[in-house]
Amino acid sequence: SLSILVASYFGPLRDNLETAIRLPVRALHVDLVRGRDELDDVLAALRGDMRLSVGLVDGRNVWRTDLQQASTLLEHVIDAIGGERVIVGPSCSLMHVPVDLELETALDPRIRPWLAFARQKLTEIVTLARLRLGADAQGETERAQNASALHDRRNSPLTHNAGVRRRAEAVQPTMVRRKSPYSQRRLVQRESLPLPLFPTTTIGSFPQTDEIRRDRAGYKRGELSEKQYHRRLRETMAKTIRFQEEIGLDVLVHGEAERNDMVEYFGEELAGFAVTANGWVQSYGSRCVKPPILYGDVSRKRPITVGWARRAMSCTSKPVKGMLTGPVTILCWSFVRDDQPRRETCRQIALAIRDEVQDLEAAGVRVIQIDEPAFREGLPLRHAQRTEYLRWAVECFRLASSGVSDATQIHTHMCYAEFHHILEAVAALDADVISIETARSNLELLAAFRECGYPNDIGPGVYDIHSPRIPSMQSIQLLLRKALQVLRPEQLWVNPDCGLKTRTWEEVRPALANMVAAARALREQATQKQTAR
Repeated sequence: SLSILVASYFGPLRDNLETAIRLPVRALHVDLVRGRDELDDVLAALRGDMRLSVGLVDGRNVWRTDLQQASTLLEHVIDAIGGERVIVGPSCSLMHVPVDLELETALDPRIRPWLAFARQKLTEIVTLARLRLGADAQGETERAQNASALHDRRNSPLTHNAGVRRRAEAVQPTMVRRKSPYSQRRLVQRESLPLPLFPTTTIGSFPQTDEIRRDRAGYKRGELSEKQYHRRLRETMAKTIRFQEEIGLDVLVHGEAERNDMVEYFGEELAGFAVTANGWVQSYGSRCVKPPILYGDVSRKRPITVGWARRAMSCTSKPVKGMLTGPVTILCWSFVRDDQPRRETCRQIALAIRDEVQDLEAAGVRVIQIDEPAFREGLPLRHAQRTEYLRWAVECFRLASSGVSDATQIHTHMCYAEFHHILEAVAALDADVISIETARSNLELLAAFRECGYPNDIGPGVYDIHSPRIPSMQSIQLLLRKALQVLRPEQLWVNPDCGLKTRTWEEVRPALANMVAAARALREQATQKQTAR
């Protein structure tokens, strides 16, 4: 007697349609936001005893639904199978969007009418059903307001910047490749950036302590002035630099105490983005993030990280990495405009990051890291669409990273993922150094890099930052020796799996000290071997 509905979403069923129809269920849900072209095939295949749940409201993005277009689709479905067999719903679970737009009192009033969060999407669903049932004054009012908001968004100068579009269209092939191949760049970088064998570094962030979070909240509430807030951030940065010098790291970072999130931080600084006060969504486990809303053409309003980089370099004589989030990750971890192809939006972001990279280099930064943890995550579910995605994703990274001299070392970082089948694309990024998370898999991923003959430098993570466990020097040495079975000594960097923002200083201090000690011991052994020869 149980009535079961099986829900399919994030795209069309295609070759799985027959299987779905044959399942012993009473109803089938389909995503008509991303699988609209398949609707007629679904209607033709649907069993007579099955109901159809139609996902007409986008559950993965924050834009208002086009009620007229959705109503037309709903009428088509009802004409085909009858209204009593139709269920109206969102395309997928609403866990992917913030809860309530009404909480966003500080959003730009010109942008706010374009948006719908979870509660507003439920209202849209009810409105669609109400409009189908016949004349309804409230429903007609909502439809008129909806049409007005959509017209305003399509024609708003906020969404279109002619200069940004001209610049994106003018990108030349020379802008997406470095001046020289890696084999030549490496020689130049060794002279300009003399580093020891097995250089040590971290991925970027250091612990975001309760004190840092309190200061940020106090600054936002107006309890701390900008001068007071920045002074405290500079003090934190100086302590972070001093600690790294004390333990002997080779390439330092400034710690990112000023950043709330690796994507939201850049969303706050780039034209074409809006940020929310309460737009939290689940990231993983119990961790939540507030993705920025990318509503218009993207450009850099002013240098974003250059001032912090200069300040960090003034605290030390060692090289300090400039830390940026890559264009693909900013795209994937934002609520992205749905009125143009994602590749065009990503290219605009890449040009904005390119400007920041060039300004960092001009400021004297010799190592610049452009993180792309979402590179693998952005792959389309359908294999047939992946080649095109990888083509423009690689191009956008290279557009962001290639406007520097051979002497400037470009790093990137990628998180836990199955890279085996996209290693050709990873290699095509042509980063001088790639750091990857490998500690949890006991460096299993490195074998794939060896098989593809990956030529550039690699920093396999030597301890898992998602665990409070403090790795011993011996355990890190074991992983490094294992890495040397796959990599050449001059190819190997030593670093943690990922950024350290979620860890405590009590965990970070001994872990990094053990990591540096392990690298030094390995370095001494290599020197002794060379001397013996």
